[in-house]
Amino acid sequence: MKIGDKATDFNLKDEDEQTFTLSKNLGKWVVLYFYPKDNTPGCTTEALEFTAALADFTARNTVVVGVSPDSCQSHQRFKVKHDLGIRLLADPDRQVMKAYGAWADKSMYGKTFLGVVRSTVLIDPQGRIAHHWPKVKAQGHAAAVKETLAALQSS
Repeated sequence: MKIGDKATDFNLKDEDEQTFTLSKNLGKWVVLYFYPKDNTPGCTTEALEFTAALADFTARNTVVVGVSPDSCQSHQRFKVKHDLGIRLLADPDRQVMKAYGAWADKSMYGKTFLGVVRSTVLIDPQGRIAHHWPKVKAQGHAAAVKETLAALQSS
Protein backbone atom coordinates (compact mmCIF):
# COMPACT_ATOMS: atom_id res chain seq x y z
CA MET A 1 0.00 0.00 0.00
CA LYS A 2 1.47 3.30 -1.15
CA ILE A 3 0.29 6.89 -1.22
CA GLY A 4 -1.83 7.35 -4.34
CA ASP A 5 -2.88 3.68 -4.56
CA LYS A 6 -6.58 2.96 -4.95
CA ALA A 7 -7.98 2.01 -1.55
CA THR A 8 -9.30 -1.55 -1.32
CA ASP A 9 -13.09 -1.45 -1.23
CA PHE A 10 -14.90 -3.35 1.51
CA ASN A 11 -18.20 -3.92 3.30
CA LEU A 12 -18.24 -4.33 7.07
CA LYS A 13 -21.03 -4.22 9.65
CA ASP A 14 -21.00 -1.54 12.33
CA GLU A 15 -22.18 -1.57 15.95
CA ASP A 16 -25.80 -1.41 14.78
CA GLU A 17 -25.23 -4.19 12.21
CA GLN A 18 -25.57 -1.64 9.41
CA THR A 19 -23.23 -2.14 6.45
CA PHE A 20 -20.48 0.40 5.82
CA THR A 21 -19.17 0.29 2.24
CA LEU A 22 -16.03 2.27 1.51
CA SER A 23 -16.94 2.98 -2.13
CA LYS A 24 -20.25 4.53 -1.02
CA ASN A 25 -18.18 7.25 0.65
CA LEU A 26 -16.50 8.54 -2.51
CA GLY A 27 -16.55 12.33 -2.43
CA LYS A 28 -15.57 12.33 1.25
CA TRP A 29 -12.33 11.84 3.10
CA VAL A 30 -12.26 8.68 5.20
CA VAL A 31 -10.18 8.10 8.32
CA LEU A 32 -9.89 4.33 8.63
CA TYR A 33 -8.24 3.49 11.92
CA PHE A 34 -7.45 0.00 13.13
CA TYR A 35 -7.32 -0.89 16.80
CA PRO A 36 -6.85 -4.16 18.72
CA LYS A 37 -9.72 -4.47 21.20
CA ASP A 38 -12.78 -2.68 22.57
CA ASN A 39 -12.63 -1.40 26.16
CA THR A 40 -8.86 -1.59 26.55
CA PRO A 41 -7.02 1.51 27.79
CA GLY A 42 -5.26 2.54 24.56
CA CYS A 43 -8.22 1.74 22.35
CA THR A 44 -10.56 3.69 24.61
CA THR A 45 -8.23 6.70 24.60
CA GLU A 46 -8.04 6.67 20.81
CA ALA A 47 -11.81 6.29 20.37
CA LEU A 48 -12.52 9.10 22.84
CA GLU A 49 -10.06 11.42 21.08
CA PHE A 50 -11.60 10.71 17.66
CA THR A 51 -15.06 11.28 19.16
CA ALA A 52 -13.95 14.61 20.69
CA ALA A 53 -12.61 15.72 17.29
CA LEU A 54 -15.57 14.41 15.30
CA ALA A 55 -17.14 17.85 14.69
CA ASP A 56 -13.83 19.08 13.24
CA PHE A 57 -13.57 16.02 10.97
CA THR A 58 -17.20 16.38 9.87
CA ALA A 59 -16.61 20.05 9.05
CA ARG A 60 -13.77 18.88 6.79
CA ASN A 61 -16.05 16.46 4.89
CA THR A 62 -14.46 13.48 6.66
CA VAL A 63 -15.91 10.22 7.92
CA VAL A 64 -14.12 8.50 10.83
CA VAL A 65 -14.44 4.73 11.29
CA GLY A 66 -12.66 2.42 13.67
CA VAL A 67 -12.06 -1.23 12.78
CA SER A 68 -11.25 -4.14 15.07
CA PRO A 69 -11.87 -7.89 15.08
CA ASP A 70 -14.47 -7.48 17.85
CA SER A 71 -18.13 -8.29 17.18
CA CYS A 72 -20.89 -5.81 16.42
CA GLN A 73 -22.31 -6.48 19.91
CA SER A 74 -18.95 -5.74 21.55
CA HIS A 75 -18.74 -2.49 19.56
CA GLN A 76 -22.25 -1.54 20.69
CA ARG A 77 -21.35 -2.04 24.37
CA PHE A 78 -18.07 -0.12 23.90
CA LYS A 79 -19.84 2.75 22.16
CA VAL A 80 -22.58 3.03 24.79
CA LYS A 81 -20.21 2.69 27.76
CA HIS A 82 -17.98 5.55 26.57
CA ASP A 83 -20.59 7.62 24.67
CA LEU A 84 -18.60 7.33 21.43
CA GLY A 85 -19.73 9.23 18.36
CA ILE A 86 -17.71 7.35 15.75
CA ARG A 87 -18.73 4.25 13.80
CA LEU A 88 -17.04 1.03 14.81
CA LEU A 89 -16.72 -1.74 12.23
CA ALA A 90 -16.43 -5.45 12.96
CA ASP A 91 -13.79 -7.37 10.97
CA PRO A 92 -13.86 -10.80 12.64
CA ASP A 93 -12.24 -12.49 9.62
CA ARG A 94 -9.55 -9.79 9.56
CA GLN A 95 -9.84 -9.49 5.77
CA VAL A 96 -9.91 -5.67 5.74
CA MET A 97 -7.10 -5.54 8.30
CA LYS A 98 -5.00 -7.83 6.09
CA ALA A 99 -5.75 -5.72 3.00
CA TYR A 100 -4.56 -2.57 4.79
CA GLY A 101 -1.54 -4.13 6.55
CA ALA A 102 -3.10 -3.92 10.00
CA TRP A 103 -2.99 -7.69 10.67
CA ALA A 104 0.67 -8.60 10.89
CA ASP A 105 3.44 -10.14 12.92
CA LYS A 106 3.96 -8.52 16.29
CA SER A 107 6.36 -9.44 19.02
CA MET A 108 6.22 -9.24 22.78
CA TYR A 109 8.60 -10.69 25.32
CA GLY A 110 10.58 -12.40 22.58
CA LYS A 111 7.58 -14.17 21.07
CA THR A 112 6.20 -13.43 17.61
CA PHE A 113 2.47 -13.68 16.92
CA LEU A 114 -0.14 -12.34 14.52
CA GLY A 115 -2.15 -9.42 15.83
CA VAL A 116 -3.77 -6.08 15.08
CA VAL A 117 -1.26 -3.32 14.39
CA ARG A 118 -2.65 0.00 15.63
CA SER A 119 -2.53 1.97 12.40
CA THR A 120 -4.51 4.46 10.34
CA VAL A 121 -5.15 5.09 6.67
CA LEU A 122 -6.47 8.39 5.32
CA ILE A 123 -8.40 7.95 2.07
CA ASP A 124 -9.09 10.92 -0.20
CA PRO A 125 -12.45 11.73 -1.87
CA GLN A 126 -11.34 9.92 -5.04
CA GLY A 127 -10.82 6.69 -3.08
CA ARG A 128 -7.02 6.82 -3.04
CA ILE A 129 -4.60 6.42 -0.13
CA ALA A 130 -3.65 9.96 0.92
CA HIS A 131 -1.63 9.10 4.05
CA HIS A 132 -0.72 6.03 6.08
CA TRP A 133 0.37 5.80 9.70
CA PRO A 134 1.74 2.22 9.91
CA LYS A 135 2.21 2.24 13.70
CA VAL A 136 0.66 4.74 16.04
CA LYS A 137 0.38 5.53 19.72
CA ALA A 138 -3.22 6.03 20.79
CA GLN A 139 -2.80 9.24 22.76
CA GLY A 140 -2.63 12.31 20.52
CA HIS A 141 -3.20 10.36 17.31
CA ALA A 142 -6.56 11.94 16.41
CA ALA A 143 -4.93 15.39 16.59
CA ALA A 144 -2.10 14.23 14.30
CA VAL A 145 -4.62 12.88 11.78
CA LYS A 146 -6.58 16.15 11.91
CA GLU A 147 -3.39 18.15 11.31
CA THR A 148 -2.37 16.00 8.33
CA LEU A 149 -5.89 16.19 6.88
CA ALA A 150 -5.87 19.99 7.14
CA ALA A 151 -2.47 20.15 5.42
CA LEU A 152 -3.59 17.85 2.59
CA GLN A 153 -6.84 19.75 2.07
CA SER A 154 -5.03 23.10 1.86
CA SER A 155 -2.38 21.93 -0.62
